[in-house]
Amino acid sequence: MRRSHARSRVKNSSKTDMDPIKFQIRSGNRASSSSSTYTLTKSNSKHAKSNLMLTVASISIVFGFLFLFYSILFSGGNLRGSLRYSVVIDGGSTGTRIHVFGYRIESGKPVFEFRGANYASLKLHPGLSAFADDPDGASVSLTELVEFAKGRIPKGMWMETEVRLMATAGMRLLELPVQEKILGVARRVLKSSGFLFRDEWASVISGSDEGVYAWVVANFALGSLGADPLKTTGIVELGGASAQVTFVSSEPMPPEFSRTISFGNVSYNLYSHSFLHFGQNAAHDKLWGSLLLRDHNPAMESTREKIFTDPCAPRGYNLDANTQKHLSGLLAEESRISDSFQAGGNYSQCRSAALNILQEGNEKCSYQHCSIGSTFTPKLRGRFLATENFFYTSKFFGLGEKAWLSKMISAGERFCGEDWSKLRVKDPSLDEEDILRYCFSSAYIVSLLHDTFGIPLDDERIGFANQAGDIPLDWALGAFILQTATETSQHSSSDNLHWFHALFSHDSKLLHYIIGIPILMTALVYLVTKWRKPQLKTIYDLEKGRYIVTRIR
Repeated sequence: MRRSHARSRVKNSSKTDMDPIKFQIRSGNRASSSSSTYTLTKSNSKHAKSNLMLTVASISIVFGFLFLFYSILFSGGNLRGSLRYSVVIDGGSTGTRIHVFGYRIESGKPVFEFRGANYASLKLHPGLSAFADDPDGASVSLTELVEFAKGRIPKGMWMETEVRLMATAGMRLLELPVQEKILGVARRVLKSSGFLFRDEWASVISGSDEGVYAWVVANFALGSLGADPLKTTGIVELGGASAQVTFVSSEPMPPEFSRTISFGNVSYNLYSHSFLHFGQNAAHDKLWGSLLLRDHNPAMESTREKIFTDPCAPRGYNLDANTQKHLSGLLAEESRISDSFQAGGNYSQCRSAALNILQEGNEKCSYQHCSIGSTFTPKLRGRFLATENFFYTSKFFGLGEKAWLSKMISAGERFCGEDWSKLRVKDPSLDEEDILRYCFSSAYIVSLLHDTFGIPLDDERIGFANQAGDIPLDWALGAFILQTATETSQHSSSDNLHWFHALFSHDSKLLHYIIGIPILMTALVYLVTKWRKPQLKTIYDLEKGRYIVTRIR
C-alpha cells in the first residue's frame, strides 16, 4: 500500500510540480538549500535574455542585408552623389582646347556647374591640323593639356575619368591618311595619360555633330533645353574653317540635314549642317585666291600693269612678309605679289565679293531652297545666337550683344575706309593679319546673315554672344552635356537588369557575400548564445518525490 501511495503522489504532483515556476535547480552542494536552490523563474529570465539577444542580432542582420540590397538597386539614384569628372579635348582649326568638367548625379540625373572648381579649360596654339607634315609634333601640346587636366582632378579618380578628343573642321580639311596619323599620335598620348580612354574616343566629328552640340549648350544655358521645341533658340557659328547652322525646323527636310535628339522626355527635330570652307578664315582665303587667280571676280580691278585691288583691305595697307608668304601658298607657282597688290578699302565692294563667295555653285541647287552654294537650307525661324567670330567681330567694333546688323554695316564702312596707319595704332596688341580681317569679317557677317539667310538688318531676334549667363557657348560643353545625360538615362533605365546581372552572373562574388555573410553571422550568434546559455537537466528525486532541474555546467 505504501508503494502504491507513492506512485499516486507522483501522478498528483506531476500536474503541479511540473509547473516551471515550481521547478528547482540543485547545485552540487546540497547542504544549504537557501544558497543552492533557485526557482526556475530566474533561469527562464536568462534564457529569455539569450533569446532576445538572438532576435535582435537576427533583425540587425536582416536590416543590414536589406540595406546592402537597397544600395545595389538604387546606387545610381543617390540624393547627393559624389563629384565625378570628365575631360573633352576640342581639336579646333586654330588651336586645341581641353575642358575639365566636374559634375554630380542627383536623383538619377546629372547636375552641371560650369563654374569655379567644377570647370576649367586651356587652349594651346596651333591646332592639330597644323601638324599635317609632322604628326608627332602634336604630342607636345596634347601632353601639356593632359597635365593641365591632371592638376585639376584628384589622382584617385583618374582611372574612372573619361577623356575624349573631338577634332573639327581643321582636321576635316586634311586627307584621311593624314588625319589618321595625327589621331594615332593623340591616341598614344591619351592611352598613357592615366585617364579612362578608348581608341574610338579620339575622332574627327562631323560638322553636323558640332552644330548639334553648340545648339545643346546654348539652350541649356538659356534654360530652354528640355522644354517646348518651339521656344528653343537656334545657333549660327562662324568658325575659322567652317560655319554651322542648327535650329528646330518644322519643314520637311532631306535626311542628311535632319537630326533628332532627346533630352529628358522631349524630342527635337533639328536642321543641322556645317558649311565647310565657309568659315571666316577659309572664306577670306577664297577671296584672296579669286583675286590672285584672276577668276573674273567683280571685286577685282585689274589693270594693264596687272595690279589687282582687294576691296576688303583698308587703304594704305601694304603686304608684310608673313601675309605675302601666306598668299603665295594659294598659288600653284610663286610670284611677286607685293608688286601687284593694292588695298581698296571699299566696304560695299567687299560685301559684294563676300556674297559671290557664298553664292558660288547656287545654280546647281537640286533642292527647293538653297542659301549657301548648292546646300539645302530651310527658312530660319525663331531666335538665334550668333557665336564665335560673329561675337568677336561685334566686340571688336564695340557693338554689344544685341547690336543690329545695320550697326555692323556702319562700323564696317568706317573701318574699311580708314587709313591703315591709324587703325594699326588703335589696337597695337593685335597682330596685323588679325586687324586686316575685320574689314572682311564685318562685310562677310552682313552678307551671310542678311543677304544669304534673309535676317532683317534691324531684327532683334538675333544676338551676338559667346556665353549665356556664366556658361561659355562652346560646342564641347554641349557634347559633354548630351553624352553624360544620355549615359545616365541609359544606366537608370537598366538599373534592374544591372543588379540582377551583378548578383547572378557566373563570376559574381557579390552573391556569395550576400548569402554567405548572413549565414555566417547567424551561426556565430547562435554559437555564442548557446555557449552563454546554462545547460539544464531534469531529474526525478525519489526522496522528495518531485522533479528537479539540475545545472550540468
